[in-house]
Amino acid sequence: MAGCHADFVGNTSGAVADYIPELQRADPAHFGIALATIDGHVYEVGDSRAPFTIQSVSKALVFALAIELVGEARVEAAIGVEPSGEAFNSIRLTANNRPYNPMVNAGAIACSGLVHQAERDGAFNCILDKLSAFAGRDLDVDESVYLSERLTGDRNRAIAWLLRNHAVIKGDVDAVLDTYFRQCAVLVTARDLAVMAATLANRGINPITGNHVIKPEVVAKTLSVMTSSGMYDYAGEWIYRVGIPAKSGVGGGIMAALPSQLGLGTYSPRLDEHGNSVRGLQVCEALSARFDLHMLNRSADVRTCVIADYDISGISSRRNRQPHEQQILEDHRTDIRVIELIGALNFATIDYVTRRLVAEPPGAPLLILDFRRVPDITKAGIRLLGEQVQNLEKLGTTAIVTGFEDGSELLTAIHVATGSSRLRRFALLDDGVEWAEDQLIYRYGGFTSQKETTHLADQTLLFGLSPDQVAAISELATVRHYGTAQRIIGVGEPANSLFFLQSGMVSVKLASGVRLASLGPGMVFGEMAIIESARVADVWADTPVTCLELPLEALTRYSDLHPEISLQIMRNLASLLARRLVLANAKVDLLSAY
Repeated sequence: MAGCHADFVGNTSGAVADYIPELQRADPAHFGIALATIDGHVYEVGDSRAPFTIQSVSKALVFALAIELVGEARVEAAIGVEPSGEAFNSIRLTANNRPYNPMVNAGAIACSGLVHQAERDGAFNCILDKLSAFAGRDLDVDESVYLSERLTGDRNRAIAWLLRNHAVIKGDVDAVLDTYFRQCAVLVTARDLAVMAATLANRGINPITGNHVIKPEVVAKTLSVMTSSGMYDYAGEWIYRVGIPAKSGVGGGIMAALPSQLGLGTYSPRLDEHGNSVRGLQVCEALSARFDLHMLNRSADVRTCVIADYDISGISSRRNRQPHEQQILEDHRTDIRVIELIGALNFATIDYVTRRLVAEPPGAPLLILDFRRVPDITKAGIRLLGEQVQNLEKLGTTAIVTGFEDGSELLTAIHVATGSSRLRRFALLDDGVEWAEDQLIYRYGGFTSQKETTHLADQTLLFGLSPDQVAAISELATVRHYGTAQRIIGVGEPANSLFFLQSGMVSVKLASGVRLASLGPGMVFGEMAIIESARVADVWADTPVTCLELPLEALTRYSDLHPEISLQIMRNLASLLARRLVLANAKVDLLSAY
């Protein structure tokens, strides 16, 4: 972008607009470029903060506002959407006496008239508020330019009265014109235009403020008209060479919005014979060519939307299982299929996913679709996904979606599309996998109630010890009871005891709240005390918990008398840690395979 500025700053061709006297005061040397991404980062070079009047760039945004206020039907009844092929200020209407499109003066005045019908005396304030929302800051009016436009606006008056004659404008023509003159005199910068464009590129959400400025369906219609008519009678050449929906203004600004990618704003007041900024055109064409931004020159591989597709072979949840439960999961590992998706999804990508789902019949009875890396899905994609989930349910597959928080609009749309009360939702993928594992264990008769009490002899850490040795260790332990949501172990506390879980469920979590493991009856926690001096994670009771706490000091004293016990426990601990390492490596291998 800086290179473009350096390349074209020396171009002094073109002339500052003079048909509005006050515009002649613009500094012809001003030249600014700004680019805003849809995640809210703005790049700027040159006079990107120099104020100038928005002029005809406002037409696109007021068109969107008119649709929002009075509805698509009323706007289309008053204004066409065809290119005129003539100058922006042509006093000419279509065969059915409508303006050709909202990007020429006649159409823009008609849009202001529709806003005025809806808002009356508050019409301009409504427009200013909307333009400010697009820019992400409060905008003002250049009163001198407004007065100059009003004083010399006879051609626009002729257009307005022609529209009044054909009932395109209703009510007070002078009031409508005053609204139009004021909207054209709103002060903006190249940076503002970039943010406005990025808001359009971001389906109506301002990437700086996060506010929903305009509905996505209105954005689509606005960008459509910008594509065909936004650059006056240069529109065809523009879309051929640059290929980005855009709108220019005689104040020297150009606003270009590339959907789902970026917004571009330029300012240079020297204009060509079409009324477009000379340097601005050069910048947009150069950036489009250099970074392959032409919207019709796209390349995408739908297969990249699947970042991982796997069953639970060695990739179980963080819920630690008893041996017989783990065996069920190993024997039926292909009954749970996980597909992790990435990127914005559309019809083509969802079509690929649905074909992938049925490519290997009969398919897994438990299907998890993870959306945590998916920022958006088009309506067509959601509809297709809903149909596929319905088809899978008829075949006996239970669908589980993960990665959605409560209140997610995407989740609501998916629920509506599937029409299914059976669709399960979990915020975290691991929670979804754990739920699917529970269903699998239950189906094959291995479900263990959380209320079950397990004897110390069932503990993996004590495997291989004789009944007398287990009984002796049991006498060294103290029974502990904890309530739901009570913290049992805290990070940083002295690691001076082990806990053998007899009933209930606990979760091992980092201080950040990330769950490392869930444990049930027959399992041990705090076992790292054998090799560490301080706790490195929190342990919380998920349900009412009963456990035996074994002081490490007491175990050490007993082991000193019976060295073979200490050796066996260390072997068992090594076995536990080895299994965890195998699981971690399996997950790393899975990620590296995609």
